[in-house]
Amino acid sequence: MNRIIVVFLVIVSLSSCTSKFQKVLKNKDTDFKVKMAEKYFEAKQYRNAQQLFESVIPFVKGTPRYEELYLKFANSYYYDKDYENAENLFKTFVEYFPNSPKTEEVEFLRAYTYFKRSPKPELDQTTTNKAIQAMQSFIDGHPTSPKVKEATEVIDACRAKLEAKDFKTATLYFDLALYRAAAISYGLLSDGYPDSKSADKYKLLTLKSYYQFAENSFAEKQKERFEKVVEEYNDFVDRFSDSPLLGDAKKIKKQTDNFLNNLKK
Repeated sequence: MNRIIVVFLVIVSLSSCTSKFQKVLKNKDTDFKVKMAEKYFEAKQYRNAQQLFESVIPFVKGTPRYEELYLKFANSYYYDKDYENAENLFKTFVEYFPNSPKTEEVEFLRAYTYFKRSPKPELDQTTTNKAIQAMQSFIDGHPTSPKVKEATEVIDACRAKLEAKDFKTATLYFDLALYRAAAISYGLLSDGYPDSKSADKYKLLTLKSYYQFAENSFAEKQKERFEKVVEEYNDFVDRFSDSPLLGDAKKIKKQTDNFLNNLKK
């Protein structure tokens, strides 16, 4: 019984709040609605704040408070984690107020909305690429900004995610015995992320993939394809001569030499 009463009281309370807000929303006094919008904003009731800001924005356009209220309108979506709408409003803010002292902050937040929408590595990474582009554009436009360090960290995090996705793709090819596709994908990883701590690992996997591709080829194609393994091994040694994986690369090279020697017989 007590639980039913509590639920009833909650419903009554919510209904009362909704009714009160609707009265505010329908009020014709712009100053009052601005005051209430800011009150809801400060109370982190962003959905209510959004509706009120949206209703008053046309009436404050051209006034001294227009810029301030428009930014709060945009921020209400950002704090509510509606990053798509926030990005659109931040973009419009910069267009409307290009000389605002808040432009730098808004441009960073706009770029950050893409990062916040960046999905897991296995999903489509279009938004992640947009985050990189937007953050790089921010850095180029504001090279002395205190936000440059954070922007750089965001770019690094995005690149790590893209790297993880590419690695998953290459490994899937290898697991499906699509060795040529795996070799190309691992090679692109090694070349595309030369500063990665896993660059030598990617190169070794390139080598392994080409070896498997050659070993499983028709006899008439094996010589050419094992020679490609040797070529990849030489590149590994040139680039990663001090790698702890060099021993594994040498084993593959030795097996390759044995195959090539047998093919000559």
